[in-house]
Amino acid sequence: MRMIFVNLPVKDVARSTRFFAALGFEANPTFSDESCTCVVIDENIYVMLLAEARFKDFINDEISDTATGTEVLNCLSADSRREVDDLLAKALAAGGSPWKPVMEEGPMYGASFQDPDGHVWELVHMGQ
Repeated sequence: MRMIFVNLPVKDVARSTRFFAALGFEANPTFSDESCTCVVIDENIYVMLLAEARFKDFINDEISDTATGTEVLNCLSADSRREVDDLLAKALAAGGSPWKPVMEEGPMYGASFQDPDGHVWELVHMGQ
């Protein structure tokens, strides 16, 4: 079984933790402390919200500036169009920012937002 850990630098761990909690994701306290929060997205998908100082322990260069560029596109699947819309609404209500307009391409329906630190999150439903 493979797992994925998305590691993201954040300016305020508590604020970012509250943001993801507002989207319905829980923190795993075993792998969280004052410098990071392990957010459980799904059974094998985790987002590590690392204070910038802690994140620097894992890299060889500088942290990307999300105000001037996009470092990565994080995309989560959704079970329905409604879930896409609901997660987008929760993200915006919790302090996220709109990123691109809602997209509909054939059977795909998606939306996107930036979290409070400017990381891009896409939501997509692969309908049939």
